[in-house]
Amino acid sequence: MIKFLDLQKINLLHQQEIEARLLKVFRSGWYLLGDEVKQFEANLVQYIGCKNAIGVANGLDALRLILKAYMELGIMQEGDEVIVPANTYIASILAITDNRLVPVLVEPDIDTYNIDISKIEAAITAKTRAIMIVHLYGRVVFSEELKALAQKHGLKIIEDNAQAIGAEWNGIKTGNLGHASGFSFYPGKNLGALGDGGAVTTNDDALAKTVRALANYGSEEKYVNRYRGLNSRLDEIQAAVLDVKLQYLDAENEKRRDVVNYYLENITHPEIVLPWLPDNEREHVWHLFVIRTKDRDGLQQYLKENGIQTLIHYPIPPYKQEAYPELNNLSFPITEKIHEEVLSLPVSPVMNKEELQKIIETINSYK
Repeated sequence: MIKFLDLQKINLLHQQEIEARLLKVFRSGWYLLGDEVKQFEANLVQYIGCKNAIGVANGLDALRLILKAYMELGIMQEGDEVIVPANTYIASILAITDNRLVPVLVEPDIDTYNIDISKIEAAITAKTRAIMIVHLYGRVVFSEELKALAQKHGLKIIEDNAQAIGAEWNGIKTGNLGHASGFSFYPGKNLGALGDGGAVTTNDDALAKTVRALANYGSEEKYVNRYRGLNSRLDEIQAAVLDVKLQYLDAENEKRRDVVNYYLENITHPEIVLPWLPDNEREHVWHLFVIRTKDRDGLQQYLKENGIQTLIHYPIPPYKQEAYPELNNLSFPITEKIHEEVLSLPVSPVMNKEELQKIIETINSYK
């Protein structure tokens, strides 16, 4: 079986360094809010090129905390609206509704699967306070038009950067494009922990200070609680692992690009729509390699029978989930077409040519 993502093999690339750092944490006797987190945050700041990074428990909390901090700072209030792509993982929506804010969904571009920037302005109302962009599948979504639109209407740009760490737009890394960004370090991400983890990055010092306090029970000083906060802290073990793997992120993203280029050069099935390659390869880190076909389920079953594991990202749009009955009557035809046709093929920095050839030959022979 060719695994969709061989996490064990990926992490074993760094076995000696990770084990040494884990032993250091174990022997230190300090497991939360210690030197490992501080070091990883400092290295993440340097890597992203921003002013502040705050380690948190997971990617969903990163987005929740950004919005919650804006509310504490008086920039947003309950009932305000946040524009968000209709084609995204549900976490983007959960972060908004958890803060009693209102998600306003906008269709994606069928070629990039990211929010269609040209359709955003029509969705802006007097209650709009932010645009949450999602760099879906690892591809940057950003433009001068988006920056001008946000400035014109006084809106915050919040990046859901769960899938695109290391990607760049005009030489600026994701996580430093908007006013604030949420990262996920779920094990399967391009920069993955050995458990859950996340981070917030921002150049706004006041926002960073508020996020850090909110993530620690609303406290800046022990037993003194300024806010009604959360318990959302990146632990020392995960920070140590992430700090090791961050050193190799760019190299591993390049290996993902090599895999993708091989796919793009050799998959020739006439009924398969391949992902669109950006003009600048740095704009995509290929967290996922997503193809489209009308016979998605048949192709997935065929690949499974031939020992190839694939996944669907994502089978049900967030507004069609039982969790959001108030949104179930909405219709976004482009989003629905995407969710009915997409299939994610294996892509990782540890795939070999034999695996790629088998996947390509199997796909091309599908009838």
